[in-house]
Amino acid sequence: MIDEIKEKWTDTINTITIGATAEDGGTREKTVTVGGETTLPFLYFEGEMPHRPAIALDVCDYPPDDWPDVLIEPYADVIKDPPAWANKAESEYGADLICLRLQSLHPDWGDTSPKKAAETVQRVLEATTIPLIIWGCDSPDKDNLALPLCAQAAKGENCLIGFATEDNYKTLTLACLADKHKIIAQSPIDINIAKQVNILITEMGFDPADIVIDPNTGALGYGIEYTYSIMERIRLAAFSGDKMMRMPIICDIGADSWRAKEAKAAGEEFSSWGDPAIRGPLWEAMTAALLLQAGGDILNLRHPLAARKLREHIDSLMEKR
Repeated sequence: MIDEIKEKWTDTINTITIGATAEDGGTREKTVTVGGETTLPFLYFEGEMPHRPAIALDVCDYPPDDWPDVLIEPYADVIKDPPAWANKAESEYGADLICLRLQSLHPDWGDTSPKKAAETVQRVLEATTIPLIIWGCDSPDKDNLALPLCAQAAKGENCLIGFATEDNYKTLTLACLADKHKIIAQSPIDINIAKQVNILITEMGFDPADIVIDPNTGALGYGIEYTYSIMERIRLAAFSGDKMMRMPIICDIGADSWRAKEAKAAGEEFSSWGDPAIRGPLWEAMTAALLLQAGGDILNLRHPLAARKLREHIDSLMEKR
């Protein structure tokens, strides 16, 4: 009877490895592999989920002035030193990957030089042993200048670099081709645009097996239902044979979760909401747990407590195989 109600999918999610050890020409002590699913998340009776989802912790290239105190506190001693921050995220908080956010490149956030961004990438690589995600500043002009230099600085390390969009993908695609990195294809919570970006990138000769989809997720209470439905539709399309939808998914959870008032609000007027030192990280962890069930393979987080809670949750889900 159970066999009669099992879904029988025709395709598989691409498997992708980030990072390069000495044997591969890099300096990482370990790599991270995600993807390879033949079923929707954790439905082991229908298929396989050979690789556990990975947790990345955000590291900023500047001391963020828009983070609440509860989020800054775990990194207070390293907040002005990106390499030390990255090392702490790895050694103390158990990150699988570091997501280095080059926000200071943005004209509104410091307008620092592309050369300085590349130097920061090199320093963070020297301070850590795990794979690196390089995240641009969301200013197309600055990203097009800086990310190719960052790709060169990290050549041989097999990083994941983002992001390419429908209107701005050529420069980053060429940089990732030249220096052999993986690429993040970002779309505005739209399955058709997500597919189109993947097509545009592959038309430049980029291997679709080296693409990760960023569907631009929302946070708990802020449109997450729509995000969930788009991610699920991407997965269903992939399993049904659409080769331009077979890419693993990255979810930028920390940035979205900590914009939510419910996560960051503090003070006497919000005392009935509970301790913000617990409430905020749990808001982030719950957002991540939901998007994990929608198909998230790499989850970018910020607070160490959120990362720990999510890791424990993933452990329990993977044990049920």
